[in-house]
Amino acid sequence: MATDKALISHLYRRAGFGITSELLDELSKKSYESIVDDLVEIDIIPDLPDEDILSRYYPQLQSTDNFGMDNTKWFYRMINSKKPLQEKMTLFWHHVFATGWTKSEQGPTMIDHIAMLRKNCLLNLRVLLTDLASDPAMIFWLDNCENHGKNINENFGRELLELFSMGIGNYSEDDIKEASRAFTGWTFEQPIPLYPYGHFKSQFVFDEKDHDFGEKEFLGNKGNFNGEDIVEIIVKTEACAKFISRHLYNFFVADEPQIPAWSIEPPKDEEAMKILIQTFMDSDADMKEVMRTLFKSEFFKNSMFKRVKCPAEFIAGVLKLTSEVGPKDDRLASLHGLSTVMGQTLLDPPTVEGWHTGKEWIDGGSLTERINYAVDLVTDMNNSGSKNLVENLISSSEELSAEQLVNNVLKNAGYLEVSEQTFDQLLDIASKGPSIGNNKDTEDLREKIIQLYTLLVSSPEFQLA
Repeated sequence: MATDKALISHLYRRAGFGITSELLDELSKKSYESIVDDLVEIDIIPDLPDEDILSRYYPQLQSTDNFGMDNTKWFYRMINSKKPLQEKMTLFWHHVFATGWTKSEQGPTMIDHIAMLRKNCLLNLRVLLTDLASDPAMIFWLDNCENHGKNINENFGRELLELFSMGIGNYSEDDIKEASRAFTGWTFEQPIPLYPYGHFKSQFVFDEKDHDFGEKEFLGNKGNFNGEDIVEIIVKTEACAKFISRHLYNFFVADEPQIPAWSIEPPKDEEAMKILIQTFMDSDADMKEVMRTLFKSEFFKNSMFKRVKCPAEFIAGVLKLTSEVGPKDDRLASLHGLSTVMGQTLLDPPTVEGWHTGKEWIDGGSLTERINYAVDLVTDMNNSGSKNLVENLISSSEELSAEQLVNNVLKNAGYLEVSEQTFDQLLDIASKGPSIGNNKDTEDLREKIIQLYTLLVSSPEFQLA
């Protein structure tokens, strides 16, 4: 059973960072359900074979003290990975479990932190939360190395409940204290000094002498709990299912209010939340099954262009549309800085709350950077993708009406939908000058097509996924 190309494009914008026309043609022959299943089953797909080649052209990658260079590798994976959902889920969890360079200034731990998210991104949530609690970057970020059996530090325990798993209003101050007691002794070995050889990795250590082995009462449960027990209790609660489901809806379906408002603002789509919550509970927190349900749902299929792309999504998506980005591509090194000026420094979120999403990604400065970047790429005919966008229209065997031309431009750019106002502006350009089609090829025709794509990537709708 064939699948509508517009729906596949939507799926790949959300579950990845866009799709090439070649892959779109191939996938359109398959059923939508099988496409989703293939996306979710990341374990059967090999990693990029040429990722290590990046180090030949970017020797800076050998240095773990420059987290920006590791983002070079991450962007490369976003654009080229055969399992895009793995990178998208890694980005999602990085939003939720915000951990940053600004405090640690320790490259290897940050790189390992992202690798941990990537490894666990579609596993059971209890595995991810347990590995998160034993991650040196997170331990230092939220001071659990200062959480001692005889003198607890509540920072990690509080954020575990408030921002990582349950949300405000679903626990008490006593629950925070008891959770913190359970995680005493979860620390890391002190790495060797920075100088003269640079940073070395740090490893998780459980210090029995610093752990509180006493009885604890957490969320109505009593026992001699350790950290794993706390996680086990959390993931079985409906509050956890609701909180994670709302995060997923906000990132993969449609923009929600910012996290601090969730305790007073109801979800936009209560029925969608019920479906996600039920799947979470029935699967015992299996994230693969939750994502499978999300992508196959009607509420997801009907959510086209209801999210503002974060900078990382925007950059990777525009590159995927316009360019082939191989390991030799000298543009890769600039993407970390580019994302930063657009408002998102990967591996360095502004606070433990992560980034504010939706329309808060857009201001005068960031919008200008986004538009200029997209225009520069789509108008550069040295880019294979940009050239194909033009050639696809130039090679039309039939003359295209102005409306047909606009519709084809929208289709070629990812089956985009635009407002009536934007469509009319595109139609105005399409109606002027020489007609397109009948295999006519002139400089004026090419310029007209480039103008159409320039206006499209400058439109408000192009900021949406």
